[in-house]
Amino acid sequence: MVETLMSGPAAKMESRLSDVQGEPVSYHLPLGEHRIDMNPLIGQQVKLRFLGQINCKHCGRKTNKSFSQGFCYPCFRKLAQCDVCIMSPEKCHYDNGTCREPEWGESFCMTDHIVYLSNSSAPKVGITRVSQVPTRWVDQGAIQALPLFRVGTRQHSGFVEDTLREYIADKTNWRALLKGDAEKVDLQALANDLKYQAHDDLEFFTENYGLQALQAIDDVDVQEINYPVLEYPSKIVTHNFDKEALLEGTLLGIKGQYWILDSCVVNIRKYTAYEFEFSVA
Repeated sequence: MVETLMSGPAAKMESRLSDVQGEPVSYHLPLGEHRIDMNPLIGQQVKLRFLGQINCKHCGRKTNKSFSQGFCYPCFRKLAQCDVCIMSPEKCHYDNGTCREPEWGESFCMTDHIVYLSNSSAPKVGITRVSQVPTRWVDQGAIQALPLFRVGTRQHSGFVEDTLREYIADKTNWRALLKGDAEKVDLQALANDLKYQAHDDLEFFTENYGLQALQAIDDVDVQEINYPVLEYPSKIVTHNFDKEALLEGTLLGIKGQYWILDSCVVNIRKYTAYEFEFSVA
């Protein structure tokens, strides 16, 4: 017998790190007005059915296609959070007076950001707003993370990240991420090596933007992160709700924003604003 739990438009999963060392991340799936506690459902048969409707998460307009994870095309074209500088922060054009939404830019981009190292599929460099630590690390499926620098704007974080990726990757191999945990590395030692290698470039940055523009973070420990996964797949098969409305199988785990089932894997965040019906056997 299958019990329908609830339905509504999906949003990216909410996550919370446990205060208990070694305990896995807790996940909740927002579905309309509801929040589904996902961890107790691991090991059970679940169904997620796309009901054929997508409504823009900004304006509510019905759209046949989702752009930039949940927006209709007009909002995708006009909103600052969909601009190219979100993916490439070094291209920020706020100072040129051409930001699509200056007030939004002030609250989102003209605020303190962290440049960090993480280990998801392998060590990488990344950036996030201070308020998004450690959520950003969990969303990427990192098993280790370490803040390196604090800067005053998103653009500055992009400049520093651009400098460091001369020496280390800035991308995650999502397929490797879903086949198992990466081998742990000494992030502290790697951070020291990076700061040494990039010393001249980082010094050039402070010469241009001031000594306070780049604040090294030296007094924190590496954050270790565990995920609620019973079993990783030997072969990665992805589910696409635009082609197949029904997803069903045994939920074997959650990592990053991915559900891992015995039948396939699916990136829940990709389907933000899709109307779903969720049920569990």
